[in-house]
Amino acid sequence: QVQLVESGGGLVQPGGSLRLSCAASGIIFSIYTMGWYRQAPGKQRELVATIASGGGTTLGTESVKDRFTISRDNGKNMVYLQMNSLKPEDTAVYYCTAQYHSYHYWGQGTQVTVSS
Repeated sequence: QVQLVESGGGLVQPGGSLRLSCAASGIIFSIYTMGWYRQAPGKQRELVATIASGGGTTLGTESVKDRFTISRDNGKNMVYLQMNSLKPEDTAVYYCTAQYHSYHYWGQGTQVTVSS
């Protein structure tokens, strides 16, 4: 049974930081491309960032460039999203994903709210 469990969300003031974590189980973690998506109220889900099995990263949206960093620890089956200089428009539910060929799994999401 595949499980992706996110943690680390919460309420933060503009300019603050959060680190999201995703614990994966039930997959051969090291071969999967891991990613983070987000969905804001009334908006479509968008890709934030991905990290390939070899560690190469891509950003899904320019709006997080120089502020968000994705990383992974294959020894712990964990993927992280470090979010700095948070803005109100970063408010969304953040989802962890795991993809390998046609296999694509999602976590349940964690809420991030950026507000003063």
